[in-house]
Amino acid sequence: MSKRIVALISGSGSNLQAIMDQCSQGNINGKVVGVISNRDDAFGLKRAEMAGIPGYFISHRDYTSRESFDQALMRQIDACEPDLVVLAGFMRILSPEFVRHYAGRLFNIHPSLLPRYKGLNTHQRVLEAGDPEHGCTVHFVTEELDGGPLVIQARTAVLTSDDSASLQGRMHTLEHQIYPLAVSWFCAERLKLTEEGVLLDDTLLPAAGFQLES
Repeated sequence: MSKRIVALISGSGSNLQAIMDQCSQGNINGKVVGVISNRDDAFGLKRAEMAGIPGYFISHRDYTSRESFDQALMRQIDACEPDLVVLAGFMRILSPEFVRHYAGRLFNIHPSLLPRYKGLNTHQRVLEAGDPEHGCTVHFVTEELDGGPLVIQARTAVLTSDDSASLQGRMHTLEHQIYPLAVSWFCAERLKLTEEGVLLDDTLLPAAGFQLES
């Protein structure tokens, strides 16, 4: 049975587009049934509209607390009856109750080789540290910010000519590969989160997740 996917966005929604494209091409046994943004000017909402997918705007500014905003989010998400919720550039820290509600079916993509460089400004931090490589990670979301069990990582060498913009461009290319791949595994029921860790085809993945060969 085809899986139902809800995406949360705050911006352009390029990862959302990559997932929608793979769904439409039949590479993901699922479909995006709703896109929710906390910004009404997010281009990702236009992407959803062009694809005929319902889009919803819920402003965090209309709520007095993170928890009350997350409750509103949960009501809209649950109305879509999703099997999987993907954070695709959703620039909000989620409350513990929200994360627990979607435990085991909530993905995020982060532009670093977690557990290194949690949080923001990852490309600049990699350059300032002189790291030889950079990458991105899909992980299950838990109450620890950018700290959930890792699913898959992709890596690229840091070039002497790189700046933040060039690294960001290469990260987007890698993100658009690994996010749809992780979603496809989940929707094919090949991937699941257990107490032991992340299982892919009933095999426990290493702590760093599946490593995509570049």
